[in-house]
Amino acid sequence: MTASLFDGGVDPRRPGAPMAVRMRPRSLDELVGQRHLLAQGSPLRRLIGASADQPQSTTSIILWGPPGTGKTTLATLVSTSTGRRFAELSAVTAGVKDVREVIDRARDALAMNGIGTVLFVDEVHRFSKTQQDALLPAVENGWVTLVAATTENPSFSVISPLLSRSLLLTLAPLTDDDISALLDRAVVDPRGLNGAAELSDDARDHLLRIAGGDARRALTSLEAAAGAALDVGSNVIDLAAVERAVDRAAPRYDRDGDQHYDVISAFIKSVRGSDVDAALHYLSRMIEAGEDPRFLARRLVILASEDIGLADPSALQTATAAAEAVAFIGMPEGKFPLAQATIALALAPKSNAVAVAIGSAQDDVRKGLIGPVPAHLRDSHYARAGDLGHGVGYVYPHDVPGAVAEQVYGPDQMGDRRYYRPTRYGAEARYADVLDKLRQALGRQIPDDEI
Repeated sequence: MTASLFDGGVDPRRPGAPMAVRMRPRSLDELVGQRHLLAQGSPLRRLIGASADQPQSTTSIILWGPPGTGKTTLATLVSTSTGRRFAELSAVTAGVKDVREVIDRARDALAMNGIGTVLFVDEVHRFSKTQQDALLPAVENGWVTLVAATTENPSFSVISPLLSRSLLLTLAPLTDDDISALLDRAVVDPRGLNGAAELSDDARDHLLRIAGGDARRALTSLEAAAGAALDVGSNVIDLAAVERAVDRAAPRYDRDGDQHYDVISAFIKSVRGSDVDAALHYLSRMIEAGEDPRFLARRLVILASEDIGLADPSALQTATAAAEAVAFIGMPEGKFPLAQATIALALAPKSNAVAVAIGSAQDDVRKGLIGPVPAHLRDSHYARAGDLGHGVGYVYPHDVPGAVAEQVYGPDQMGDRRYYRPTRYGAEARYADVLDKLRQALGRQIPDDEI
């Protein structure tokens, strides 16, 4: 394949190209991650694995996934594996005129030389409807094999006609093992450092945290760190070299060790203790260390019920919304809803009454304080249930004034046990007043210490 087959974009063989470009996989064997898309017989495997003398598929694909997960690489492999031209457009800078010019050249190449074109459109979600419409004739007529990349949900960012004519493939974030293998390869590969420097373990760990599943970011940081090490006459890329190169201190944090448990413990206790500044400090440490944001969101959801509860019922809604937002937008922007939820929960009034209530009820059940369900509460929606006394004597609450019927709900063994004991903090004070009235209306005895 000659250099003339590249139309736009960066030729990965060009001297001086960034390492992330030079190290771009030349075959499926060099690709890390995305194995779920490359199983034998999969559409992408057939598209990439087709030989140049086979009938060329013009199936267009839309690649949806986080940055640095291989979208450009897959587009390049589709081109090089079948000898097709490779044309690249960035939706950030290209207009309708640029789109039409690329399509015209692709149509001419196909008509005159029989050479197909793979058109890679990066960040296609940034294309307007008019720009996306301009792609339709080329896709429909097979003038180009469109490979469009997006970090946003195509259902909302790509027009329906283009979406219906394309195969949607979802890319997963690269794992630490994927990125680590990529770094090790770049250290020794002639296209990378060619063995000019070694990578220390702590430097690798920090590069993994910085990368956050983004191969491009990992290789860019490695290249900068290698330069920082070589500039001072060292052939070892250590943690200090990485920190100098990326201007980002490495937090002392081991996601699988004591630091993981210590920092998340301090984070939760700071929110519980209403110290918003300390909570934000620990949140930032975990984010910078590459902690899974879904883990942080889950802990906030738990805290919202365990430590705030009905003192501020909106806390659970806030935490749940933050968890959904993190799952929807990912990182790094996910830090904003995480910070918002952290601040809201730290400032909220605190109560563990909900946690104590369910814990006490579970303790009694585990001790065998169960007992049969009262007959009048049992299911009566089947033949002969009444003959067994099921449902007999049940008072429908909506038939009495105030919609609270005085009758026994718990089993006899439960007696007048009380599990939920509301505090007088925040909104829970209102629940405390309501609960006293409800228990009296139900005929429950209220101990002197609760009057």
